[in-house]
Amino acid sequence: MEGAGASQPEITVVLADDHNVMRSGLRMLLDAEDDIQVVAEARNIEMTFREVRGSRPTVLVLDLNMPGGSSIAAIPRLTTLSPDTSIVVLTMEEDPAFIRDALNAGAHGYVLKHAAGPKLVRAIRAAAAHQHH
Repeated sequence: MEGAGASQPEITVVLADDHNVMRSGLRMLLDAEDDIQVVAEARNIEMTFREVRGSRPTVLVLDLNMPGGSSIAAIPRLTTLSPDTSIVVLTMEEDPAFIRDALNAGAHGYVLKHAAGPKLVRAIRAAAAHQHH
């Protein structure tokens, strides 16, 4: 194990999406990356707060439409709760107003679900480096 992660620190991720199949697929995608580790999952806003508070991940991947309240409204509260956690919004919403609102609320990235794959991995790495994507 010597030398593992020497060039890049491990990125810890909490996946917040209300669809089990989506979370499972995202976990498989991210677990295939050497520098990314999914540390928790959440299926609603309340669980998202609990998991972020408990694990303080590098990056939170947050679905915009989940039970328990507005994900956009939760973003500033989540960044206050865990200031070192960057947020990447993952959604089916292509409306530029949603993108603007999420970024203005404090998200570091915005990825459409239908284009997730490598784009999500890039967005997570950019967010972990505190870059907007």
